[in-house]
Amino acid sequence: MTKDNLKYSAYIQILEEELVPAMGCTEPIALAYCAAKAREVLGAMPEKVVIGASGSIIKNVKSVIVPNTDHMKGIPAAAVAGIVGGDASKELEVIAQVSPEKIVAMRNFLETTPITVEHVDNGLTFEIVVTLYKGEDYAKVRIVNYHTNIVLIEKNGEKLFEVVVDGEGESGLTDRSILNIAEIYDFAESVDVEDVKTILARQIQYNTAIAQEGLRGNYGSNIGSILLETYGDESVMIRAKAMAAAGSDARMNGCEMPVIINSGSGNQGMTTSLPVIEYAKELKVSEEKRQKQARQRNRKDL
Repeated sequence: MTKDNLKYSAYIQILEEELVPAMGCTEPIALAYCAAKAREVLGAMPEKVVIGASGSIIKNVKSVIVPNTDHMKGIPAAAVAGIVGGDASKELEVIAQVSPEKIVAMRNFLETTPITVEHVDNGLTFEIVVTLYKGEDYAKVRIVNYHTNIVLIEKNGEKLFEVVVDGEGESGLTDRSILNIAEIYDFAESVDVEDVKTILARQIQYNTAIAQEGLRGNYGSNIGSILLETYGDESVMIRAKAMAAAGSDARMNGCEMPVIINSGSGNQGMTTSLPVIEYAKELKVSEEKRQKQARQRNRKDL
């Protein structure tokens, strides 16, 4: 695939859209982002919080540790992290930098502020609605279909921003229907590495770091460490499995390190990258070849 092919730039854009950093499990972070944006729009600390969430969001958030909260769990904790300590401009890194004082404030807020969680069913798998109240003022933010896709910003009855939601599409993103296996392979083999080097280098750096932390620390079921202790580290197949498992255990159990996601999922992001990285090390391939392998795996996952 040559650079003058219209799909060439589209494929790079898709990689840029997909391979983004996120702190912790992406659903709680999306909830924190939505709440942080609502807090920004309200312009004050709220006196009451109402959270609407689709069934899949409730399932994926209710028992997950929220990063940078001193191991708080669940939907209210995720929203409060965004309200008290979040920076909406950081999107999926919304709570990447939270001071100890903010964590204390989060706990106080949870103890003193009415927070309601409601199930919403508008036929969408992914939906979050956060409404914050302060006196007679309110602010509402709605996210649907993917983690940063704000489709409604409303304050005191005025719609400041609205996008019509037509089912479970991906409006605002590069058209994924252009992807096919033959051209993905062609792109991966022919792309100028400099055009994707920054994207993929960050993926290698972030995902390797959190996997190594997962092996060092005590996170979740410690599957990565158990694999290495049981089978040893001589087999690249075992190391590949261990790295992916360790990264997932770490991020799902409160590790405060970012991961590069794939298709909206941190676990998929690590599964599509860490085994490739381990095999590349084993085979002593060049950096260019390693990045080509990563591109193929990332695109095939979509």
